[in-house]
Amino acid sequence: MITIQNTKLKATFNELGAELASLINLKTGKEIMWEGNPDFWGGISPVLFPIVGALKDEQYIFEGQTYELPRHGFARRRIFTLKESSENEVIFELKSDEESLKIYPFEFSLEIIYTLVEKKLTVSYQVKNLSEKEMHFSLGAHPGFAIDTKNGLNYNDYEIAFSDDEKLEIHPLIDNLISNETQTIELDNKTLSLSYELFSKDALVMTTMKSQELVLRNKQNNHKVIFTFSNFPYFGIWAAKNADFVCLEPWQGIADLENHNQELIVKFGIVKLEKNEDWIADWAVEIE
Repeated sequence: MITIQNTKLKATFNELGAELASLINLKTGKEIMWEGNPDFWGGISPVLFPIVGALKDEQYIFEGQTYELPRHGFARRRIFTLKESSENEVIFELKSDEESLKIYPFEFSLEIIYTLVEKKLTVSYQVKNLSEKEMHFSLGAHPGFAIDTKNGLNYNDYEIAFSDDEKLEIHPLIDNLISNETQTIELDNKTLSLSYELFSKDALVMTTMKSQELVLRNKQNNHKVIFTFSNFPYFGIWAAKNADFVCLEPWQGIADLENHNQELIVKFGIVKLEKNEDWIADWAVEIE
């Protein structure tokens, strides 16, 4: 485990998946991240690469060949190299290798940079195409934030405020694939109240959300975290059944549409990089 900290925050990371494992508010001692209880969901903040969500039949086709990839890809199951580390910043890197090329035929470098400044943790991603050919990929974040249900509080005391949305257009998931149909959730003054029932049919998947700032807050005590992101056009909100967390998930790419032909190059939301080209995106969480 790798740790960085300043006077406000302490962050801990696992080299497996370069995953953020803990973020502690040093003023209050409060843990911001979900505990990763495997009885509900063993993840905390996995990186989703080189796909987001599920493929139809867990397969895709590229240049006439069929490959298999598990849901959310393989990066979260790989050991990253610790490239650089300082008191307030850490950089992890994952590169393609003989094993990855069997299931994903592109040479790449994926760097994840975690930086602490005052009360904010910023997470930046840089993907570089090291192949001779055009590279196709998706990447998503999946951080789970703890919901405090102790000392008289409950899950329904929490809400998410959106900076620029009056309503949410949701794509339902059907056997882990994206429906072409949409459902509308009307927000109350740009605010979504949390409940266990909200996720009874899986994640809320959005491809047209306008907001790039969300505030997760407790209505009883006004404890909150401010969540911002850039260069992620799609978004998911999810929690496991009856579990005390909520995931705020900025994505570049989504699961296969239910009528997708499995061809990678025409997959909805796929990113295309030319040789030696970079793609950069980030998200941040600020503690209030």
